[in-house]
Amino acid sequence: MFNDMLDVPGAAEAELWLHAGDFAPDADDLELLSGRRVVRVLGNCDLFVDGVYDETVVEVAGHRIFLTHGHLFNVRFDTAMLAEAARTAGADIAVYGHTHIALVEHGDVTVLNPGSIARPRDEQRGSFMLVDLNAGERPQVSLIRI
Repeated sequence: MFNDMLDVPGAAEAELWLHAGDFAPDADDLELLSGRRVVRVLGNCDLFVDGVYDETVVEVAGHRIFLTHGHLFNVRFDTAMLAEAARTAGADIAVYGHTHIALVEHGDVTVLNPGSIARPRDEQRGSFMLVDLNAGERPQVSLIRI
């Protein structure tokens, strides 16, 4: 599944990958295949993984990204709690997974859900996102279906 993802133009050149939980050990496979750092969090289907937490913040190109699976923020209903948690963490981008449904919401916090490459719930094809970040600019998001 990661091979198809990495075959997409631009994917192999990604600076880093974010894994929004559920089967966090898959992130090890992505790290090996891509040769890039993978920042990961635990999902509601994950057991304890040493050094992996429910949420984290990563800084990239002048942006602070709040990464979480989302199940602790009621994302099945809306993203308000998630956006507030991102604001509290000083982040301007929030990335989550839980629903496995791709989403892009631009506001004072850009909220992103890449969907799922393995178990999508919004259509049959899996999905992921490539996000181009430049300091002081709104994230440029490409939703990719595979």
